[in-house]
Amino acid sequence: MTVKIEVKGPIISNDEQWIYDLFEMDATSPKKVFDQLAEANGDAITVAINSPGGYVYEGSEIYTALKSYNGHVETQIVGLAASAASFIAMSGSKVSISPTAQIMIHNASKGHQGDHRSMQKASDMLRVIDNSIVNAYVIKTGKPEQELLDMMAEETWLGAKEALDNGFVDEIMFMENELKATASSATATMIPEPIINGLRNGILNKGAQDNITKDVLQASLTELKNEILNELNSHKLKEPTPAESKQKLSKLFLNL
Repeated sequence: MTVKIEVKGPIISNDEQWIYDLFEMDATSPKKVFDQLAEANGDAITVAINSPGGYVYEGSEIYTALKSYNGHVETQIVGLAASAASFIAMSGSKVSISPTAQIMIHNASKGHQGDHRSMQKASDMLRVIDNSIVNAYVIKTGKPEQELLDMMAEETWLGAKEALDNGFVDEIMFMENELKATASSATATMIPEPIINGLRNGILNKGAQDNITKDVLQASLTELKNEILNELNSHKLKEPTPAESKQKLSKLFLNL
């Protein structure tokens, strides 16, 4: 029996998963994967990946869990495996890619403020993260570390054939491959951190003080979701941009 696990949407922390679930948005936290691995209980697993990436450390947790799983692991890149999702994809004993899918690797990044000493420390930290991430690519591809670091620095996009030729995958799905390889990202559609903090701290603290129950919060968020969907349907607009969604959510927080 083969168990299917999906890694879809941004890679997020465990304590943010409920927020994405509430809005019925794809997202993957380490715990979400851990729970499915526990249920699989050693059975072979197939991990379908379509993710723009996200948090590095959570991605590392998922990579490590899959790599150390006591059973066969095949990862399948079915859409996009970018940023943190790209090294999660490297965890499979066998890595496959759809002929229409892509991989993107790049340097780690973060927002930071401070004086020149603080900025230098942040820069040094990011270099350490890059030198850690690259190990997953080295193990899979067998390429020299510096070559892969250079590819990361250039933000390299790989289609199915390029991924196969460079050793990031073992085969292209649905194709007869005589040649076998040897061994955010796109901007992640993540809920902005101020919104996360507003839900976790502001609203929950306010709820404790003003008796805002989980049901009331659920109703308010459902109303916001329906408002957005109605607007899309009535005006036949494209999906709201992250900035527009953030504005609507911020309005909700101010009203609660």
